[in-house]
Amino acid sequence: MESAEIRRRWLRFFEERGHTVVPSASLIADDPTLLLVNAGMVPFKPYFLGEVKPPAPRATSVQKCVRTPDIEEVGKTTRHGTFFQMCGNFSFGDYFKEGAIKYAWELLTSSQADGGYGLDPERLWITVYLDDDEAERIWHEVVGVPKERIQRLGKKENYWSMGVPGPCGPCSEINYDRGPEFGVEGGPAVNDERYVEIWNLVFMQYERGAGTGKEDFEILGDLPSKNIDTGLGLERLAMILQDVPNMYETDTLRVVIDKATELTGVRYGAAHSSDVSLRVVADHIRTATMLIGDGVTPGNEGRGYVLRRIMRRAIRNMRLLGATDLVVAELLDVVIKTMGQQYPELLEDRRRIETVALAEEAAFVKTLKAGTNILDTAVTDTKAAGGTVLAGEKAFLLHDTWGFPIDLTLEMAAEQGLSVDEDGFRRLMKEQRERAKADAQAKKSGHADLSAYREVADKSGATEFTGYSATEGESAVVGLLVNGVPAPAAHEGDEVEVVLDRTPFYAEGGGQLADTGRIKLDSGAVVEIRDVQQPVPGVTVHKGVVQVGEVILGSAAYAAIDVSRRRAIARAHSATHLTHQALRDALGPTAAQAGSENSPGRFRFDFGSPTAVPGSVLTDVEQKINDVLARELDVHAEVMSMEDAKKQGAIAEFGEKYGDRVRVVTIGDFSKELCGGTHVHNTAQLGLVKLLGESSIGSGVRRVEALVGVDAYRFLAREHTVVSQLTELVKGRPEELPEKISGVLAKLKDAEKEIEKFRAEKVLQAAAGLAAGAKDVRGVALASGQVPDGTSADDLRKLVLDVRGRIAGDRAAVVALFSVANGRPVTVIATNEAARERGIKAGDLVRTAAKTLGGGGGGKPDVAQGGGQNPAAVPEAIEAVERLVSEAA
Repeated sequence: MESAEIRRRWLRFFEERGHTVVPSASLIADDPTLLLVNAGMVPFKPYFLGEVKPPAPRATSVQKCVRTPDIEEVGKTTRHGTFFQMCGNFSFGDYFKEGAIKYAWELLTSSQADGGYGLDPERLWITVYLDDDEAERIWHEVVGVPKERIQRLGKKENYWSMGVPGPCGPCSEINYDRGPEFGVEGGPAVNDERYVEIWNLVFMQYERGAGTGKEDFEILGDLPSKNIDTGLGLERLAMILQDVPNMYETDTLRVVIDKATELTGVRYGAAHSSDVSLRVVADHIRTATMLIGDGVTPGNEGRGYVLRRIMRRAIRNMRLLGATDLVVAELLDVVIKTMGQQYPELLEDRRRIETVALAEEAAFVKTLKAGTNILDTAVTDTKAAGGTVLAGEKAFLLHDTWGFPIDLTLEMAAEQGLSVDEDGFRRLMKEQRERAKADAQAKKSGHADLSAYREVADKSGATEFTGYSATEGESAVVGLLVNGVPAPAAHEGDEVEVVLDRTPFYAEGGGQLADTGRIKLDSGAVVEIRDVQQPVPGVTVHKGVVQVGEVILGSAAYAAIDVSRRRAIARAHSATHLTHQALRDALGPTAAQAGSENSPGRFRFDFGSPTAVPGSVLTDVEQKINDVLARELDVHAEVMSMEDAKKQGAIAEFGEKYGDRVRVVTIGDFSKELCGGTHVHNTAQLGLVKLLGESSIGSGVRRVEALVGVDAYRFLAREHTVVSQLTELVKGRPEELPEKISGVLAKLKDAEKEIEKFRAEKVLQAAAGLAAGAKDVRGVALASGQVPDGTSADDLRKLVLDVRGRIAGDRAAVVALFSVANGRPVTVIATNEAARERGIKAGDLVRTAAKTLGGGGGGKPDVAQGGGQNPAAVPEAIEAVERLVSEAA
């Protein structure tokens, strides 16, 4: 049974039993404690935490997930993977243990002809929590599982919580016996490789307290309602139904392995080490494809770094397998075709995914070259010091700064006769992981900080937003925090967070900055609002300072925003929509939004593009935007179902989480986007849009910055002043400026060439004298010295080769010349064939000289180049070269 069919059967089974089918959420987690969605229940977390009322009592999904803590184990075990699909069914206060257990058994054991998976009931083993007598009774008495195939395990194995105070409960796991060829018998309590877990049923019925680890926490009591959260690993079930020994040989991964073997010529199954590399490639390329598909771009932090690390591991393993060409395009093609059966958006977004992935591959190939040079220097330094072990700090620097894999460092160091201090490297890696883990734990503790806002939501409901149609209005203070702590009152000078029952203030979100303004109370108190946020869904928090009087919880209030600021932001936001559409029209759908910020009078817009946008295209985009302004198109918003929005062609932003009902902002016949922000009523209100330019902010991502309205006018006025001054200087009309300035620059360039030519001729005139003055060092002619400052590296190289050519070929010769250009010393050293026959190599000499100069260098045995930081060390470097020549001769 193919993976796509496993997915279809799951969703059909539960939909027929009253569950609402929920599409997979983006891998970009809508949760400050997570970089990426790592479990099937993550999108449902607000329902389990009580932050939001669930839309239905029953739900089901097949959720895309990414986990990387065990990334080093990928390919080595049968079931470790970075990307997986978690099939889940959920009950919010509806059915409980018996319902969940019966559904699971029915789906697993029903025949395939009847819509089930057709597993042999005799091969299914059950685990329950130590004291969960109820679950054991249901499995045995209701379902009919023999007691000898039901095992009780402890908190570590069969108890679930989120790792912080909140919902928790015992769980029951369903395991499949793969047979004696996978190990000894005895059930999952003895051998989890043979008895592989395929489905976990979590009975969420208690509330846990604080604690660390999986076992060290207190159970505080029962939850108000009992919930069900289950998860079946699609890949694990596919492994069983397709009768393959590991998840890498299932249908969606084996095709990637086959393509990798085709590209490298390495047969799968030939050797354990190459098999591991092939599995890593298959897993990581699929994960990278899914991450890019959901809008993640490679970077050096956060989820961008997760993607970068995964891609680089895949590329490096292809290199270890023998690939020398670029390979990502062909591997990506296989993944998109295969996974596109389950996620059609991959096929629709193929061009953008390929653009991002290929740019990262090209960048990493360059990194490999740079890392190789750094490693060569480190190896030389180690050998020069008489060492045989490359320091762990050097290996860690290569890994952390250059993205150079430790495996490659080990291999390349061994080729040059060195081992690597792996213990030192692992220690530094462990310290880095512990720092990251501590940071993540600190973020998780943020759940406790949100309790005050949840309490307000429970008591007073969601904040009503009136700002689409009003800029001020009456309200009441339903929540008050002073310095982050709930309080009944606040006094003049206090930093406060105010929650109103209704508000015209827009909370920062969707790229739009928050409103500012004032809240006045009946008592005469005034709060200056400087920021507005939504820390939990539905609760708008106004952050500011009490300017006058005393703020009392429960008081009537009058909220008013800064109207001029709001209008300026609205102009910027509408201009962002126009820019998005104009860029898509010019560059195609790959110019998808990757982020934005709308502030008063200006905006920035990030979008996908593999290369810089030509100036002519940017000019056309700007003109198109301003043409739309002149057409005076109406702007209107409408709330509709997500399905209707898609039918109308509305554009959605990557990484944003949308509900069943969405707000669609339409600008005439030009633009239609999902958006919760505020906008102008007509494009004429924007006045003018001026694009300032575009730049790269990451691999495959560009950024446009622009001004709107009065700010755009002021910019153009300043530009006009500068143009007027230039026309006065060159004595020409504005339209003649490019030609006249180009002429001036051309003359300057010609003059510089003449000066450079004169300098080069002067330098080369010294060649004969240097050759004639070569010193005899134990039978080797050594021409060394420092030439005039300002001599470029290119001219120095020409001089060195000229001098070498003037020394008789039958005499061993070394030419080592030095110069200081722009305050930095540079050296070029050359040897002739007779010198090289005596073991004297230019690369060795340059490394010694460059090290003396406080830098590095390298090259071939016949000619090499280096540089440094210390010009005063040139005489010492000349002596070092002479000493090395003497020793080698």
